[in-house]
Amino acid sequence: MTYAAALTLAALMILPAAAQEASLPDNADIAGILSDRIGRDQANVGIAVALIEGGETRFVSHGTMALDGAEPVDEHTIFEAGSITKLFTNLLLAQLVDKGRIDLDAPIADYLPEGFIMPQQGERPITAFDLATHRAGFSGLPEDVLAADLNNLYSGYNAEQLRAWLATYVPARPSGEGFEYSNIGTAILGLAIEEVSGLSYADLVKEAILTPLGMDETSLALTGTARPEMAMGHDGAREPASNWDFEVFAPAGALLTNSADLIKFIGAASGASPTPLQPAFETMLARTVPVSDGISIGLGWFITDTGQSEIVWHNGMTGGYSSFAGFDRESGNGVVVLTNMAARLGVNDIGMHLLNPAIPLNAQPKVRSAVEIDPALYRDYAGEYVLAPGAVLSVRAENGKLLAQLTGQQAFEIFPESESDFFYKIIDAQISFMREDGAVKSLVLYQNGQVMPALKLQ
Repeated sequence: MTYAAALTLAALMILPAAAQEASLPDNADIAGILSDRIGRDQANVGIAVALIEGGETRFVSHGTMALDGAEPVDEHTIFEAGSITKLFTNLLLAQLVDKGRIDLDAPIADYLPEGFIMPQQGERPITAFDLATHRAGFSGLPEDVLAADLNNLYSGYNAEQLRAWLATYVPARPSGEGFEYSNIGTAILGLAIEEVSGLSYADLVKEAILTPLGMDETSLALTGTARPEMAMGHDGAREPASNWDFEVFAPAGALLTNSADLIKFIGAASGASPTPLQPAFETMLARTVPVSDGISIGLGWFITDTGQSEIVWHNGMTGGYSSFAGFDRESGNGVVVLTNMAARLGVNDIGMHLLNPAIPLNAQPKVRSAVEIDPALYRDYAGEYVLAPGAVLSVRAENGKLLAQLTGQQAFEIFPESESDFFYKIIDAQISFMREDGAVKSLVLYQNGQVMPALKLQ
Protein backbone atom coordinates (compact mmCIF):
# COMPACT_ATOMS: atom_id res chain seq x y z
CA MET A 1 0.00 0.00 0.00
CA THR A 2 2.96 2.30 -0.45
CA TYR A 3 1.92 2.89 -4.06
CA ALA A 4 1.73 6.65 -4.58
CA ALA A 5 3.92 7.84 -1.76
CA ALA A 6 6.84 5.58 -2.50
CA LEU A 7 7.12 6.26 -6.24
CA THR A 8 8.00 2.60 -6.60
CA LEU A 9 7.04 -0.89 -5.62
CA ALA A 10 10.57 -2.17 -5.18
CA ALA A 11 10.32 -5.93 -5.75
CA LEU A 12 12.77 -7.13 -3.14
CA MET A 13 11.51 -10.71 -2.97
CA ILE A 14 13.27 -12.06 -6.07
CA LEU A 15 14.55 -15.55 -5.32
CA PRO A 16 17.88 -16.87 -6.68
CA ALA A 17 17.30 -18.53 -10.02
CA ALA A 18 19.00 -21.27 -11.96
CA ALA A 19 21.72 -20.72 -14.54
CA GLN A 20 20.59 -19.16 -17.80
CA GLU A 21 21.80 -18.54 -21.31
CA ALA A 22 23.63 -15.26 -21.74
CA SER A 23 21.56 -14.18 -24.74
CA LEU A 24 18.37 -12.16 -24.38
CA PRO A 25 15.03 -13.45 -25.76
CA ASP A 26 14.19 -12.68 -29.37
CA ASN A 27 11.77 -9.94 -30.34
CA ALA A 28 8.90 -12.32 -31.11
CA ASP A 29 9.03 -13.88 -27.64
CA ILE A 30 9.14 -10.44 -26.01
CA ALA A 31 6.21 -9.25 -28.12
CA GLY A 32 4.23 -12.26 -26.90
CA ILE A 33 4.91 -11.37 -23.25
CA LEU A 34 3.81 -7.77 -23.81
CA SER A 35 0.70 -8.83 -25.74
CA ASP A 36 -0.34 -11.19 -22.94
CA ARG A 37 0.21 -8.57 -20.26
CA ILE A 38 -1.90 -5.98 -22.08
CA GLY A 39 -4.54 -8.14 -23.79
CA ARG A 40 -4.96 -11.38 -21.88
CA ASP A 41 -4.22 -10.01 -18.39
CA GLN A 42 -5.74 -6.54 -18.94
CA ALA A 43 -2.85 -5.43 -16.72
CA ASN A 44 -1.32 -2.64 -18.78
CA VAL A 45 -2.01 -0.22 -21.62
CA GLY A 46 1.27 0.44 -23.45
CA ILE A 47 4.70 -1.10 -22.88
CA ALA A 48 7.98 -0.04 -24.50
CA VAL A 49 10.98 -2.36 -24.09
CA ALA A 50 14.59 -1.66 -25.04
CA LEU A 51 17.45 -4.15 -24.92
CA ILE A 52 21.20 -3.88 -25.32
CA GLU A 53 23.25 -6.98 -26.09
CA GLY A 54 26.79 -7.09 -27.39
CA GLY A 55 26.67 -3.32 -27.74
CA GLU A 56 23.68 -3.54 -30.11
CA THR A 57 20.31 -2.01 -29.22
CA ARG A 58 16.86 -3.23 -30.22
CA PHE A 59 13.31 -2.22 -29.32
CA VAL A 60 9.99 -4.01 -28.86
CA SER A 61 6.76 -2.15 -28.05
CA HIS A 62 3.10 -3.07 -27.74
CA GLY A 63 -0.07 -1.22 -26.82
CA THR A 64 -1.28 2.33 -27.13
CA MET A 65 -0.69 5.85 -25.83
CA ALA A 66 -4.13 5.78 -24.17
CA LEU A 67 -6.56 2.99 -23.35
CA ASP A 68 -9.25 4.44 -25.61
CA GLY A 69 -6.78 5.50 -28.33
CA ALA A 70 -5.19 3.86 -31.35
CA GLU A 71 -1.78 5.56 -31.49
CA PRO A 72 0.85 2.95 -30.62
CA VAL A 73 3.69 3.45 -28.16
CA ASP A 74 7.25 3.05 -29.43
CA GLU A 75 10.83 3.67 -28.36
CA HIS A 76 10.33 7.44 -28.60
CA THR A 77 7.20 7.55 -26.43
CA ILE A 78 7.81 9.53 -23.23
CA PHE A 79 6.76 8.05 -19.87
CA GLU A 80 7.16 9.05 -16.23
CA ALA A 81 10.00 6.88 -14.89
CA GLY A 82 9.41 7.48 -11.18
CA SER A 83 12.12 6.21 -8.87
CA ILE A 84 14.52 5.34 -11.66
CA THR A 85 15.33 9.04 -11.21
CA LYS A 86 17.21 8.00 -8.04
CA LEU A 87 19.88 6.38 -10.22
CA PHE A 88 20.57 9.74 -11.86
CA THR A 89 20.80 11.42 -8.45
CA ASN A 90 23.21 8.77 -7.19
CA LEU A 91 25.30 9.03 -10.36
CA LEU A 92 25.69 12.76 -9.65
CA LEU A 93 26.68 11.83 -6.09
CA ALA A 94 29.26 9.34 -7.38
CA GLN A 95 30.79 12.00 -9.63
CA LEU A 96 31.23 14.34 -6.67
CA VAL A 97 32.66 11.50 -4.58
CA ASP A 98 35.20 10.74 -7.32
CA LYS A 99 36.21 14.40 -7.36
CA GLY A 100 36.71 14.40 -3.60
CA ARG A 101 33.93 16.93 -3.05
CA ILE A 102 31.66 14.66 -0.99
CA ASP A 103 32.80 12.06 1.54
CA LEU A 104 30.26 9.24 1.74
CA ASP A 105 30.98 8.77 5.45
CA ALA A 106 30.92 12.41 6.53
CA PRO A 107 27.76 13.87 8.08
CA ILE A 108 25.46 14.90 5.23
CA ALA A 109 24.75 18.08 7.24
CA ASP A 110 28.23 19.25 6.23
CA TYR A 111 27.01 19.58 2.64
CA LEU A 112 23.50 21.00 3.09
CA PRO A 113 22.42 24.62 2.66
CA GLU A 114 22.62 26.88 5.69
CA GLY A 115 19.73 26.40 8.10
CA PHE A 116 19.23 22.70 7.52
CA ILE A 117 19.43 20.68 10.72
CA MET A 118 19.55 16.93 10.22
CA PRO A 119 17.70 14.75 12.74
CA GLN A 120 19.72 12.16 14.64
CA GLN A 121 18.86 9.00 16.56
CA GLY A 122 21.83 7.72 18.53
CA GLU A 123 25.43 8.86 18.35
CA ARG A 124 26.19 8.58 14.63
CA PRO A 125 25.01 11.34 12.26
CA ILE A 126 23.34 10.53 8.95
CA THR A 127 25.78 10.27 6.04
CA ALA A 128 25.47 10.39 2.26
CA PHE A 129 25.98 6.62 2.16
CA ASP A 130 23.09 6.14 4.60
CA LEU A 131 20.81 8.20 2.34
CA ALA A 132 21.92 6.48 -0.87
CA THR A 133 21.33 3.03 0.62
CA HIS A 134 18.05 3.89 2.42
CA ARG A 135 19.54 3.30 5.87
CA ALA A 136 19.10 6.77 7.38
CA GLY A 137 16.11 5.95 9.59
CA PHE A 138 13.46 7.86 7.64
CA SER A 139 9.98 6.32 7.70
CA GLY A 140 6.96 7.56 5.76
CA LEU A 141 6.58 11.09 4.41
CA PRO A 142 6.04 14.58 5.86
CA GLU A 143 2.45 15.10 6.92
CA ASP A 144 1.97 18.06 4.60
CA VAL A 145 2.95 15.88 1.62
CA LEU A 146 0.37 13.28 2.59
CA ALA A 147 -2.24 16.02 3.04
CA ALA A 148 -1.66 17.33 -0.48
CA ASP A 149 -3.55 16.56 -3.70
CA LEU A 150 -3.41 12.77 -3.99
CA ASN A 151 -3.50 13.08 -7.77
CA ASN A 152 -0.20 15.01 -7.77
CA LEU A 153 1.31 14.27 -4.39
CA TYR A 154 4.70 16.02 -4.52
CA SER A 155 3.79 19.12 -6.51
CA GLY A 156 4.65 22.39 -4.79
CA TYR A 157 6.49 20.83 -1.86
CA ASN A 158 9.67 22.90 -1.56
CA ALA A 159 13.03 22.92 0.21
CA GLU A 160 11.85 25.30 2.94
CA GLN A 161 9.03 22.93 3.89
CA LEU A 162 11.46 20.02 4.00
CA ARG A 163 13.88 22.05 6.15
CA ALA A 164 11.12 22.81 8.66
CA TRP A 165 10.01 19.18 8.78
CA LEU A 166 13.56 17.88 9.31
CA ALA A 167 14.01 20.22 12.28
CA THR A 168 11.27 18.39 14.21
CA TYR A 169 11.56 14.84 12.87
CA VAL A 170 12.74 11.95 15.05
CA PRO A 171 14.19 9.06 12.97
CA ALA A 172 12.60 5.64 13.33
CA ARG A 173 15.99 4.08 14.15
CA PRO A 174 19.70 5.01 14.36
CA SER A 175 21.35 5.70 11.01
CA GLY A 176 22.91 2.68 9.34
CA GLU A 177 20.95 0.11 11.35
CA GLY A 178 18.25 -0.98 8.92
CA PHE A 179 16.88 -0.64 5.39
CA GLU A 180 13.70 1.35 4.77
CA TYR A 181 13.05 2.74 1.31
CA SER A 182 12.82 6.52 1.47
CA ASN A 183 12.09 9.31 -0.99
CA ILE A 184 13.05 11.81 1.70
CA GLY A 185 16.62 10.56 1.75
CA THR A 186 17.04 11.07 -1.99
CA ALA A 187 15.52 14.57 -1.79
CA ILE A 188 18.13 15.44 0.85
CA LEU A 189 20.90 14.03 -1.36
CA GLY A 190 19.67 16.29 -4.14
CA LEU A 191 19.93 19.35 -1.89
CA ALA A 192 23.48 18.41 -0.89
CA ILE A 193 24.50 17.84 -4.50
CA GLU A 194 23.12 21.23 -5.50
CA GLU A 195 24.87 22.97 -2.60
CA VAL A 196 28.27 21.39 -3.31
CA SER A 197 28.13 21.88 -7.08
CA GLY A 198 26.54 25.34 -7.10
CA LEU A 199 24.10 24.31 -9.84
CA SER A 200 20.42 23.37 -9.86
CA TYR A 201 19.50 19.71 -9.96
CA ALA A 202 17.98 20.08 -13.43
CA ASP A 203 21.11 21.77 -14.81
CA LEU A 204 23.33 19.12 -13.25
CA VAL A 205 21.33 16.24 -14.73
CA LYS A 206 21.49 17.81 -18.18
CA GLU A 207 25.15 18.85 -18.03
CA ALA A 208 26.62 15.80 -16.28
CA ILE A 209 24.41 12.96 -17.59
CA LEU A 210 21.97 13.69 -20.41
CA THR A 211 24.37 15.58 -22.68
CA PRO A 212 27.33 13.18 -22.31
CA LEU A 213 25.07 10.19 -22.98
CA GLY A 214 23.15 11.81 -25.85
CA MET A 215 19.81 11.49 -24.03
CA ASP A 216 18.24 14.32 -25.99
CA GLU A 217 14.59 13.32 -25.42
CA THR A 218 14.80 13.08 -21.61
CA SER A 219 13.76 15.83 -19.19
CA LEU A 220 12.39 16.41 -15.68
CA ALA A 221 8.80 17.04 -14.61
CA LEU A 222 9.34 20.20 -12.56
CA THR A 223 6.51 22.29 -11.15
CA GLY A 224 5.76 25.21 -13.46
CA THR A 225 7.61 23.84 -16.50
CA ALA A 226 6.09 22.54 -19.72
CA ARG A 227 6.20 18.80 -20.24
CA PRO A 228 6.73 17.07 -23.59
CA GLU A 229 4.04 15.14 -25.46
CA MET A 230 3.82 11.78 -23.72
CA ALA A 231 1.73 8.67 -23.18
CA MET A 232 -1.35 9.14 -21.02
CA GLY A 233 -0.95 7.61 -17.56
CA HIS A 234 -3.44 5.10 -16.15
CA ASP A 235 -3.98 3.95 -12.57
CA GLY A 236 -4.27 0.35 -11.37
CA ALA A 237 -7.89 0.21 -12.55
CA ARG A 238 -6.86 1.39 -16.08
CA GLU A 239 -8.52 4.74 -15.49
CA PRO A 240 -6.75 7.94 -16.69
CA ALA A 241 -4.34 9.27 -14.07
CA SER A 242 -2.92 12.73 -13.51
CA ASN A 243 0.70 13.49 -14.29
CA TRP A 244 3.03 14.32 -11.42
CA ASP A 245 5.46 17.23 -11.06
CA PHE A 246 8.10 17.92 -8.43
CA GLU A 247 10.11 20.54 -6.57
CA VAL A 248 12.38 19.38 -3.74
CA PHE A 249 11.45 15.73 -4.40
CA ALA A 250 12.57 15.93 -8.05
CA PRO A 251 15.73 13.85 -7.35
CA ALA A 252 13.47 11.02 -6.19
CA GLY A 253 11.06 10.77 -9.12
CA ALA A 254 10.88 13.52 -11.74
CA LEU A 255 12.45 11.74 -14.74
CA LEU A 256 10.55 11.85 -18.05
CA THR A 257 12.16 9.57 -20.60
CA ASN A 258 11.69 6.97 -23.32
CA SER A 259 13.18 3.54 -23.92
CA ALA A 260 15.49 4.82 -26.66
CA ASP A 261 17.14 7.23 -24.24
CA LEU A 262 17.07 5.15 -21.06
CA ILE A 263 18.80 2.20 -22.71
CA LYS A 264 21.75 4.54 -23.36
CA PHE A 265 21.98 5.06 -19.60
CA ILE A 266 21.84 1.30 -18.99
CA GLY A 267 24.44 0.62 -21.69
CA ALA A 268 26.77 3.12 -20.04
CA ALA A 269 26.10 1.68 -16.57
CA SER A 270 26.80 -1.91 -17.66
CA GLY A 271 29.93 -0.99 -19.63
CA ALA A 272 28.36 -2.19 -22.87
CA SER A 273 28.74 1.34 -24.23
CA PRO A 274 32.01 2.97 -23.10
CA THR A 275 31.48 6.57 -21.92
CA PRO A 276 33.36 9.15 -19.83
CA LEU A 277 30.90 8.38 -17.03
CA GLN A 278 32.21 4.84 -16.53
CA PRO A 279 34.31 5.65 -13.39
CA ALA A 280 31.27 7.16 -11.66
CA PHE A 281 29.11 4.17 -12.59
CA GLU A 282 31.79 1.91 -11.08
CA THR A 283 31.75 3.99 -7.89
CA MET A 284 28.01 3.40 -7.59
CA LEU A 285 28.67 -0.35 -7.20
CA ALA A 286 32.02 -0.26 -5.43
CA ARG A 287 30.47 -0.46 -1.96
CA THR A 288 27.28 -2.29 -1.06
CA VAL A 289 25.28 -3.35 1.99
CA PRO A 290 22.72 -6.18 2.32
CA VAL A 291 18.99 -5.53 2.02
CA SER A 292 17.59 -9.06 2.30
CA ASP A 293 18.60 -12.59 1.33
CA GLY A 294 20.28 -12.43 -2.07
CA ILE A 295 19.75 -8.68 -2.49
CA SER A 296 22.10 -5.81 -1.70
CA ILE A 297 22.25 -2.11 -2.54
CA GLY A 298 24.99 0.27 -3.64
CA LEU A 299 24.61 3.95 -4.46
CA GLY A 300 21.01 3.72 -5.67
CA TRP A 301 21.28 0.37 -7.48
CA PHE A 302 19.74 -2.83 -6.13
CA ILE A 303 21.79 -5.96 -6.86
CA THR A 304 20.09 -9.37 -7.01
CA ASP A 305 22.26 -12.49 -6.89
CA THR A 306 20.69 -15.07 -9.26
CA GLY A 307 23.18 -17.80 -8.40
CA GLN A 308 24.76 -17.47 -11.86
CA SER A 309 25.37 -13.75 -12.06
CA GLU A 310 24.11 -10.51 -10.57
CA ILE A 311 21.28 -8.36 -11.89
CA VAL A 312 21.73 -4.66 -11.13
CA TRP A 313 18.43 -2.79 -11.27
CA HIS A 314 15.91 -0.23 -10.13
CA ASN A 315 12.23 0.25 -10.80
CA GLY A 316 9.69 3.02 -10.42
CA MET A 317 6.02 3.89 -10.17
CA THR A 318 4.05 7.13 -10.20
CA GLY A 319 0.31 7.73 -10.30
CA GLY A 320 -0.06 6.43 -13.85
CA TYR A 321 3.21 4.76 -14.88
CA SER A 322 5.55 1.91 -13.92
CA SER A 323 9.11 1.21 -15.02
CA PHE A 324 12.17 -1.04 -14.77
CA ALA A 325 15.81 -0.62 -15.79
CA GLY A 326 18.61 -3.10 -15.18
CA PHE A 327 21.51 -5.14 -16.51
CA ASP A 328 23.31 -8.43 -16.01
CA ARG A 329 26.63 -7.65 -14.41
CA GLU A 330 28.48 -10.55 -16.07
CA SER A 331 27.21 -10.34 -19.66
CA GLY A 332 26.54 -6.60 -19.78
CA ASN A 333 23.11 -7.28 -21.30
CA GLY A 334 20.61 -4.59 -20.36
CA VAL A 335 16.83 -4.12 -20.39
CA VAL A 336 14.47 -1.14 -20.01
CA VAL A 337 10.69 -1.50 -19.58
CA LEU A 338 8.49 1.63 -19.55
CA THR A 339 4.69 1.62 -19.31
CA ASN A 340 1.77 4.01 -18.98
CA MET A 341 -0.04 2.22 -16.18
CA ALA A 342 0.63 1.99 -12.46
CA ALA A 343 0.04 -1.70 -12.83
CA ARG A 344 -0.87 -4.15 -10.06
CA LEU A 345 1.36 -6.72 -11.77
CA GLY A 346 4.04 -4.12 -12.31
CA VAL A 347 6.80 -4.63 -14.86
CA ASN A 348 9.69 -5.58 -12.58
CA ASP A 349 9.01 -9.23 -13.38
CA ILE A 350 9.20 -8.58 -17.12
CA GLY A 351 12.57 -6.87 -16.84
CA MET A 352 13.99 -9.57 -14.56
CA HIS A 353 12.61 -12.38 -16.75
CA LEU A 354 14.14 -10.92 -19.90
CA LEU A 355 17.53 -10.71 -18.20
CA ASN A 356 17.18 -14.22 -16.74
CA PRO A 357 14.36 -16.43 -18.09
CA ALA A 358 14.62 -18.64 -14.97
CA ILE A 359 13.03 -15.77 -13.02
CA PRO A 360 9.29 -16.31 -13.59
CA LEU A 361 6.75 -13.79 -14.74
CA ASN A 362 4.12 -12.78 -12.19
CA ALA A 363 0.95 -14.82 -12.18
CA GLN A 364 -2.18 -13.25 -13.61
CA PRO A 365 -4.19 -11.75 -10.74
CA LYS A 366 -7.73 -12.89 -10.07
CA VAL A 367 -10.29 -10.68 -11.76
CA ARG A 368 -12.37 -9.16 -8.96
CA SER A 369 -15.75 -7.49 -9.23
CA ALA A 370 -17.40 -5.21 -6.70
CA VAL A 371 -20.87 -6.04 -5.41
CA GLU A 372 -23.45 -3.78 -3.81
CA ILE A 373 -23.80 -3.99 -0.02
CA ASP A 374 -25.50 -1.79 2.53
CA PRO A 375 -23.14 1.19 3.16
CA ALA A 376 -24.38 1.19 6.77
CA LEU A 377 -22.10 -1.82 7.30
CA TYR A 378 -19.08 0.42 6.76
CA ARG A 379 -19.57 1.91 10.24
CA ASP A 380 -18.84 -1.52 11.75
CA TYR A 381 -15.51 -1.72 9.92
CA ALA A 382 -14.25 1.78 10.74
CA GLY A 383 -11.40 1.88 13.23
CA GLU A 384 -7.69 1.38 13.83
CA TYR A 385 -6.14 -2.05 13.20
CA VAL A 386 -2.62 -2.86 14.42
CA LEU A 387 -0.63 -4.85 11.85
CA ALA A 388 2.75 -4.54 13.61
CA PRO A 389 4.51 -2.14 15.99
CA GLY A 390 4.27 1.26 14.34
CA ALA A 391 2.08 -0.04 11.49
CA VAL A 392 -1.63 0.76 11.87
CA LEU A 393 -4.25 0.32 9.16
CA SER A 394 -6.91 3.01 9.59
CA VAL A 395 -10.31 2.24 8.07
CA ARG A 396 -12.97 4.91 7.72
CA ALA A 397 -16.30 5.44 5.96
CA GLU A 398 -16.50 8.60 3.89
CA ASN A 399 -19.15 9.74 1.37
CA GLY A 400 -20.50 6.23 0.90
CA LYS A 401 -17.05 4.70 0.42
CA LEU A 402 -14.76 2.64 2.61
CA LEU A 403 -11.16 3.88 2.76
CA ALA A 404 -8.07 2.18 4.20
CA GLN A 405 -4.86 4.00 5.11
CA LEU A 406 -1.58 2.52 6.34
CA THR A 407 0.61 4.55 8.73
CA GLY A 408 2.61 7.13 6.79
CA GLN A 409 0.73 6.51 3.53
CA GLN A 410 -2.34 7.87 1.80
CA ALA A 411 -5.87 6.45 1.92
CA PHE A 412 -7.25 4.25 -0.86
CA GLU A 413 -10.79 3.07 -1.47
CA ILE A 414 -11.50 -0.62 -0.94
CA PHE A 415 -14.39 -2.33 -2.74
CA PRO A 416 -16.75 -5.06 -1.44
CA GLU A 417 -16.71 -8.58 -2.87
CA SER A 418 -19.07 -9.64 -0.11
CA GLU A 419 -20.34 -8.13 3.13
CA SER A 420 -16.99 -8.82 4.83
CA ASP A 421 -14.42 -9.19 2.03
CA PHE A 422 -12.97 -6.14 0.25
CA PHE A 423 -10.29 -5.52 -2.38
CA TYR A 424 -8.11 -2.71 -3.66
CA LYS A 425 -8.23 -1.77 -7.33
CA ILE A 426 -5.02 0.25 -7.17
CA ILE A 427 -2.89 -2.72 -6.01
CA ASP A 428 -3.31 -6.49 -5.75
CA ALA A 429 -4.37 -6.67 -2.10
CA GLN A 430 -7.48 -7.73 -0.19
CA ILE A 431 -8.95 -7.25 3.29
CA SER A 432 -11.34 -9.54 5.18
CA PHE A 433 -13.08 -8.19 8.29
CA MET A 434 -13.59 -10.68 11.10
CA ARG A 435 -16.51 -10.62 13.58
CA GLU A 436 -16.66 -12.05 17.07
CA ASP A 437 -19.94 -12.11 18.99
CA GLY A 438 -21.41 -9.95 16.25
CA ALA A 439 -18.80 -7.18 16.49
CA VAL A 440 -15.84 -6.57 14.14
CA LYS A 441 -12.75 -7.32 16.22
CA SER A 442 -10.01 -7.81 13.61
CA LEU A 443 -9.11 -7.98 9.93
CA VAL A 444 -6.76 -9.95 7.69
CA LEU A 445 -4.73 -8.21 4.97
CA TYR A 446 -3.66 -10.36 2.01
CA GLN A 447 -0.84 -8.91 -0.10
CA ASN A 448 2.25 -10.22 -1.95
CA GLY A 449 1.49 -13.77 -0.81
CA GLN A 450 1.44 -12.70 2.83
CA VAL A 451 -1.42 -13.18 5.28
CA MET A 452 -1.32 -10.38 7.88
CA PRO A 453 -3.88 -10.39 10.74
CA ALA A 454 -4.55 -7.14 12.62
CA LEU A 455 -6.47 -6.56 15.84
CA LYS A 456 -8.88 -3.65 16.08
CA LEU A 457 -8.17 -1.09 18.78
CA GLN A 458 -11.19 -0.72 21.03
